[in-house]
Amino acid sequence: MIRVQEQDFEFGTELAAMTEGNHGIGGVCSFVGLVRDIASGETVSSMTLEHYPEMTEKALADIEAEARGRWPLEDALIIHRYGRLEPGDNIVLVATASAHREAAIEACHFLIDWLKTKAPFWKLEETPDGGKWVDARDIDDATAARWVEDKSAFGGESDAAD
Repeated sequence: MIRVQEQDFEFGTELAAMTEGNHGIGGVCSFVGLVRDIASGETVSSMTLEHYPEMTEKALADIEAEARGRWPLEDALIIHRYGRLEPGDNIVLVATASAHREAAIEACHFLIDWLKTKAPFWKLEETPDGGKWVDARDIDDATAARWVEDKSAFGGESDAAD
C-alpha cells in the first residue's frame, strides 16, 4: 500500500492495521524517517517537501512492485509525507511483512534505499542563511546500486517462524 499525504501518521496504528488478521506473517520490519535539526553542519528549522502527485505515486508503486517481485512479502506499506515539516516530524514510514524475517528485513532495506534515490520529491531546507534545495548525494546512489547488482538477496525460507 502506498500513501502520499500531508498529515502525520501514527507508527503503531499503521503496523497494527498492516498485520491484523494475517497469521501468515512471521516477521515485520519497519523504518521511520524523521526530520533532523541539522544537515551538512547547518541548523535546519524546517523542511518543505514538494512533489507531483501522479508522478510520485507511480514511482512509489513501481518501487513497491519491485520489492514484491524480489521477496515473498505478505504486505508492504510506504507512507511518505509532503509539505512543511519541522525537526522531529515523521517524513516516511516503510514497513514490510513476510512469513520470515530475512525477507521482511531485506525488502524494507531495499525500499528505503530506492525511495531515497528514486522517489521524486524535492526538499527545501530552511537554514539561518535562507532556503536551500537538497541535492542528490553520491553516497545514496552508491548504497542503492547494490540492489541493482544483487536482485535476489533473499536466499530462501525456513519452516519455522523467525
